[in-house]
Amino acid sequence: MNATREVGVLIVGAGPAGLTAAARLAAAGAAGVEILDREPQAGGVPRHCAHGGYGTWTRPLTGPAYARLLVTAAEGAGAAVRTGVTALDWAGPLSLHTVGPRGPETVRARAVVLATGARERPCSARLVPGTRPAGVYTTGELQQAVHLYGQHIGERAVVVGAEDVSYAAAATVRAAGAVVVAMLTELPRPQTTPVRATDARLRQGIPLLTDTTVTELLGHGRLSGLRVRHRDGRTAVLPCDTVVFTGDFVPDHELARRGGLALDTGTRGPVVDGSLHTSRPGVFAAGSVLHPVESAATAAREGAHVAGAVLETLTGAERPDGVPLSADPSLRWIAPNRVTPADRLPYLLRTAAPLTRPVLHLTQDGRTLHRARLRTAAPNRTITLTARWTHQVDPEGGPVHVRLTNR
Repeated sequence: MNATREVGVLIVGAGPAGLTAAARLAAAGAAGVEILDREPQAGGVPRHCAHGGYGTWTRPLTGPAYARLLVTAAEGAGAAVRTGVTALDWAGPLSLHTVGPRGPETVRARAVVLATGARERPCSARLVPGTRPAGVYTTGELQQAVHLYGQHIGERAVVVGAEDVSYAAAATVRAAGAVVVAMLTELPRPQTTPVRATDARLRQGIPLLTDTTVTELLGHGRLSGLRVRHRDGRTAVLPCDTVVFTGDFVPDHELARRGGLALDTGTRGPVVDGSLHTSRPGVFAAGSVLHPVESAATAAREGAHVAGAVLETLTGAERPDGVPLSADPSLRWIAPNRVTPADRLPYLLRTAAPLTRPVLHLTQDGRTLHRARLRTAAPNRTITLTARWTHQVDPEGGPVHVRLTNR
């Protein structure tokens, strides 16, 4: 029998965004804060990222330590953290059908926060031809195999991608005792800091092949190599027994899509305003489901921000709809996707192509709201736009247009 329960705030996804929101809401006195996650343990992606770089400058942490800190904070504040529970579908505007150790349930809430995160597209979704041998991973699969289950992954690996997550994958390969024989990217340069790219190439001896794509997986039973094509048409075979496809993230937006929430064409995540309110009253979204994919610190910051917006909604405060943000074709996406004069959350942008010293323009009905010169812009590298200009937005005006130019 399908039981029905009522909670105050239901949060779907126990990663940095969801756990931070739960801790803030419970600490502020919100009653019945419950967070659920389909994984057997809470913590999200940091749980299987053994490298450092989490926490603060004064308290640096590894991913697992950071995840434990977030879980402890949420539970210590009084939030209920339930793992092994999957949200299947909507049962109403603010109700979800779930299944877990207790069996099927319908959970009703006064507010719902979607913090379902993002995932890398696997090899099959990238339409790479060839057989489907063993030894083919995404970054998440690789990190779980190595850091959670201690599995052997192979001897010689190729990492597809050259952004931050790609270099983290290379570090995981090396931690597993394998050799990274090459990294490759279809772009003309790596999408990480120059220091990180130089360290991998010179100190770690990892060759970087730019303007290169994988055209075929080779091998039966076990991967034996990759056929690659360079931009000038030359082809080659890279012998390897392991390949890691990195990047190319898409939001885990199944619940948003099934609920009929408006989705942004750029991010492919739910459309939200500066309070992270979706198109459905009482339903919010935060973290990488909005903009795949950003750092754990960004997700946690949005979790804290959405907690404040949820508290306002619980007290009956109304939120204006805001006006749409329209991104120029030179930009892949911008998030949040709507704006009101009261917004304070920074906006995140991604470009479609490398640009040197571009100028960012924001206009509404032909009126300039903001203009800023950027040092650089590159695909898979985030541009942060402060919200200091939002007070100039006319809530009754047309869309705010965002574009990049050379001057």
